Amino acid sequence: MEAAQDSPTPDFAGEDRPPLVLLVNPTSGGGKALKILPRVEAVLDAGRVPFRVVRTKSLAHGVDKALTAIEAGELPVVISGDGMVGAIGGAMAGVGEVPLGIVPVGRGNDLARVLGIPDDPEGALATVLGGHSRRIDVGEANGRRFLGIVSVGFDSECNRLANEVTIVRSNLVYVYSLFRTLLTWKPARFTIRSESERIRTSGYSISVANNSTFGGGMRIAPEAELDDGLLDVITVGEVGKLRFVANLRKVFNGTHIDDEQVRMFRASRVEITASRPFPVYADGEHLTELPVSVRVLPRALSVLAPAAPVEA
Repeated sequence: MEAAQDSPTPDFAGEDRPPLVLLVNPTSGGGKALKILPRVEAVLDAGRVPFRVVRTKSLAHGVDKALTAIEAGELPVVISGDGMVGAIGGAMAGVGEVPLGIVPVGRGNDLARVLGIPDDPEGALATVLGGHSRRIDVGEANGRRFLGIVSVGFDSECNRLANEVTIVRSNLVYVYSLFRTLLTWKPARFTIRSESERIRTSGYSISVANNSTFGGGMRIAPEAELDDGLLDVITVGEVGKLRFVANLRKVFNGTHIDDEQVRMFRASRVEITASRPFPVYADGEHLTELPVSVRVLPRALSVLAPAAPVEA
């Protein structure tokens, strides 16, 4: 977990806490959100915390209900995966000081993982009710906001396939889609322009990272921080498929960054083009198509996260 720069926010804890609106995605995690909802309601009832429940119908519906809740003086708590969290968090960026609460129930839950939010509903609610807020950066790709990692190339093709798969419901779907994509993969040429340089590379993928982790725990950008005002750009160049597979384990602990075919640099804005069309994904969702312009909105969103440990 990253070293959090958080602060107690009395207005969002204890008796002064505004009522909660639980934005529940019924399809998240294969229906897990609805299954854990009674546990969430029981915790809030026991603590006499006022709340209401909204079952979202789409990302746009969830965003609309979250913004309406803020206008009504309520605090949005998203019970879903990274897609809904990213959409609502992106829409909330710059809209007052109301923080976003998260109860992770998706297949990846990578933002919650890096923030240190527990994956059990009781632990996640304890974080929400604790009232500690943290400011984080928000990304924007062709005007569409995200909280995690923009993927272009091999990774975005994997994400597209993962979203289409229904036979695998756990985060193993990402491993399944990876091997399926690899069967027919051919390297592509990418051009990346930043404020200070222009890079041309051939290979697998480009990742533009606000968060360090995607795909259910893969640390593709291990040094990325959520609040540094910069994007970590990771390029994976040409390498044989067998070696690519052999190196996959390194991505889970972040040591792939030392491989010669991997390059990393930081920027606040980049533009990406490629030799063939690719979808652009982030937070597990299809955002846009190439060419794509990506920028960072520094510390634009407040989220409820565990308090930082006190150093001795």
